[in-house]
Amino acid sequence: VQLQASGGGLVQAGGSLRLSCAASGRTFSSYGWFRRAPGKEREFVAAIRWSNGRTYYADSVKGRFTISRDNAKTTVYLEMNSLKPEDTAVYYCAASLNPLILSATAGYGYWGQGTLVTVSS
Repeated sequence: VQLQASGGGLVQAGGSLRLSCAASGRTFSSYGWFRRAPGKEREFVAAIRWSNGRTYYADSVKGRFTISRDNAKTTVYLEMNSLKPEDTAVYYCAASLNPLILSATAGYGYWGQGTLVTVSS
């Protein structure tokens, strides 16, 4: 089982990036994106239930970020728009066998390696 996150990079404030998380080995019931900013704890960003596409977002990204899935590719995306310097962080994708949409780190048993997003002002 492997989660491969990609798509990070350097972008100016107001710009956009799309992160991808490709899962191999099995299909999970729900997927999440988390991030860890320098000097801060890892925090929840967004989650999606694989079966019906239901989504859930942290208040800080609601309206700017969109999580989606591609069933055929077993890939989850995080479209990030109107990026702010405070969105700078290492972004991690995670997967869970629990079909509930979870915002807690402890709810996810599988993690990708992280991809760095840097937003310049």
